[in-house]
Order: sequence, then structure tokens, then C-alpha cells
Amino acid sequence: MSNGSLPGYLASAQPNPTSNRGPWYMNTAPSYAGIFLWIAFYQELGKVLPVGGLGAALIGLVLAAIISYLLFYKVFGLLGMKTGYPLYVVGSSTFGTKGGLLFPGIFMGLLQIGWYSVATFFATDLVLRTFDVEPVTLFGPGSEQGFSLLFVIIAIAWGYMFALLGALGIQYVAKMSQFFPIIPLIMLIIAAIGGASGVGDYKPTAENAGMLAGICLMVQMVVGFFATAGAAGADFGINSRNEKDVKMGGITGIGLAIIVTGALAVLAVAGANGINPDLGSVLFNDSLKVVSPKLAKVMWLLFAVGSVAPACFCSFIIGNSLSTMIPSLPRIGLTLAGATIGIVLAALGIAGNLKPFFGLIGASFGPICGAMVADYLLSGMKWAGPRGGISIPGYVAWLIGFAVGICNNEMVTKLLGGEGHEILPGWHPTAVYSFIAGFVIYAILAKAGLEGKVVSMPGAGQPQPAADQPTA
Repeated sequence: MSNGSLPGYLASAQPNPTSNRGPWYMNTAPSYAGIFLWIAFYQELGKVLPVGGLGAALIGLVLAAIISYLLFYKVFGLLGMKTGYPLYVVGSSTFGTKGGLLFPGIFMGLLQIGWYSVATFFATDLVLRTFDVEPVTLFGPGSEQGFSLLFVIIAIAWGYMFALLGALGIQYVAKMSQFFPIIPLIMLIIAAIGGASGVGDYKPTAENAGMLAGICLMVQMVVGFFATAGAAGADFGINSRNEKDVKMGGITGIGLAIIVTGALAVLAVAGANGINPDLGSVLFNDSLKVVSPKLAKVMWLLFAVGSVAPACFCSFIIGNSLSTMIPSLPRIGLTLAGATIGIVLAALGIAGNLKPFFGLIGASFGPICGAMVADYLLSGMKWAGPRGGISIPGYVAWLIGFAVGICNNEMVTKLLGGEGHEILPGWHPTAVYSFIAGFVIYAILAKAGLEGKVVSMPGAGQPQPAADQPTA
């Protein structure tokens, strides 16, 4: 394939020059930390408590942090740093110049629509709780009570407001992310302190399935949440000056952030149930009524405000991914169109079913991450460059990995007949299994000679700063 026949998204790609990059504490670390300070991350982590207890939950958080950093981020951050190219470009090595249009290109944008629906749902839910209005949706929480027009109106207003900010450009998104993530961190600390007196009195219920199950469930929930953001490490990596920036940005913004935010939330939930054994809920939102009864309403509103930055980032990535892959359509139009789908999912309450949604995310991007890591290692720990056409190893790895990843998803279980028809128990970390499957299948097929030929691309393979080179 000649340069002139490269798809537009590759032919027009320009590596980010080292002069535009900055230190890890100015870009990668705070950006990732903001993701984990989003209430959608820790809202349901307390579900690990009745399965394996508090110790299993905390051990699972540490293990999940290590897995997220090593398997789902590090290689992608290095790819971005070494090449200067974002995910959709470096993915063309693993999935092909044509195959890369879907994986990870458009697919990343479509998954961000799902995340935007989650952001909109949570913000709407929290705003209503502030005014003592119980959320009522058609297909999510409160569905047994019917339909709430108020929930729909707030979801539409909130959703379009921040979709427009994300559509206008990264400068607006950056402004949102500088301040809003601090708010949920303060609230988390207050909640954990408020529940501290009850932590020692918390006792797991009869649902307890054992420490191993609890640890694995925590890994599944965290990795399922993080999978797409980990692959986006390539986009963060293009702003890293050297390997130290990639490493430190990941250790602090991912590893440390997972442990700190997750632990604070789980301790608050355990404390709330210790203080009030009749609480009957392990959701973080509900624990606030016990650990901070006087501040609960204010905290719900502030957690809603704290979700502004993730919402803007999601809408920005929707527009960035889709407009890059479909350059004939306007970016703002694509962003608002994608956001509209997300708003509908939120308004109907579908986005409130977090656990199966996280499972699908992990199952979808787990094999993509695994295949790309295998490609990177087989290529001598560098980017091989785009490979022509559609990559057989890449697509087969994704298909098999996805099948592995969904084998304990609640949506799949319902299709098979419901409880008692699970392929694997729900606590299995299938997001990690899907990564392993993608890695192994890609490696086998690549070794069998089924990879496409590397094609010429202007700017590809240019030398990048060394690991210890302090570029400006």
C-alpha cells in the first residue's frame, strides 16, 4: 500500500512534538485521578463487602490497581510517548489500516457514549436526591414506581449542557478538570471519617462467599471500569516527555488513585452498615445518610457537581473519536448526536445498571488491550507501524476475548435463563480473562504469520526522546 492510499485518519496524523509535552503531574496524573474521583467508580464497590468482607475489598483494590497499571495502561502510555500518536493511530498496527477504523477507532467513541449516559444518569440521580425526590426511571432504579417526567427533563438539560462544552474543545474540558475533581475527594474523606466509628462493628452478611471471591469481584469491577481509560493511555502518553512521566503518571494517577478513592468509599460503606446494621444497602450514595446525616443532601449535590469533569471528557472523546474516523461530518454535530444517545439511555434508567455495563466494557476492551500489548512485545517493545487491510490476528483475538469476557455478564445470564444458568459465577474477573485471551490468541496467530504487512506512513518510526531525556 502506498502512502497515498492510506486511510484519511492515518494519512493526516501528525505526531505530537516533544516541545508540546509536559511533566506527569501536569497532565497524566491529574487527568486519570479525576476519573477515579467520579462517583460512578466507587458507587457500587461496597457490593464486595457482603461477598468477601472488608479485608477482601481492600486487598482487591490493591491488586486491581497493580493490574490496571501494568496490563491496561503502561504499554499504551509508552506507545503514545514513543510515537507521539494517539490510540486510533497506534491501533492500526494490531487491527490494520482498515480494521483500525472500527477497533479501536469508532468503537472507542461508541463506548464513550455509554460512559456519557452513566455520567448523565448519576448527575440527575444526585440532583433529585438533594431535593428529596426519589429517582424513578422506566428501566432502572425506581422502575416499579412507573415513569418520572422530572427525571427525564433534568437528564436532558444536564446532558446537553456538558455535551456542548465537550464539543467546543479541549480548552473548555481542561478548565472543568482543574477544579471540580477536588470536590469529591473532600467529600470522600468526610464520608470515611464519618463512618470510622462503625467500621469495627461491620460484619458481612450470610451472602459471604469467601475472601477469594471478594478479591476477584473487586478486580472485576475496577478493571471493567478502567479498561477503556487504560487504552486511552496512548492519548495521555503523547503528552509525556519520557518513560519516567509515563511511569509516575500511571503510578499516582491510576494506582494510588484507585487505592485511595476506593478504600475511602468502601470504608464509608462498611462504617455506615456498622453504625446502622438495618441500613440494608451497600451503595455509597445510601451510606451518606448514615455517616453524614446533616450533610448528606449537600454532599449529593456536590458529587453531582464533581461529575462535570468526567462528563465533559466523555463528550470530548466522543467527538474526537467519531470526527477523526468520519471526517466528512462536523465534530460538534457528531458529539451532540452521540450525546443524545447517551442522554436517552440515562433518561430511561438503562445507564443505572452499572455492574453489567462495566462487565461489557471490560469484555469489549480487555481483548483489544491484550492484543495490542502482545503486538508491542512481539515487535521488540516498539510500534511496528500500520499494517495493511484488516488484521486477522487482531480481530480473531477480539472476538474470542470478548466471548470470554461476557461469560459471567448478567445480561448474558438472563438470556440463558437467569439465575442458575451462569457460565461462570459473577465474581470471576472476566475482564482480566478477556485480556489474557486477546494476548494469547494474537501472539499465536502472529507467530503463525497471519499479521499483515507493515505499510509506509509519513513520520512513523521517527526517534523519540530517551527514557531519561528531560525534553521541554
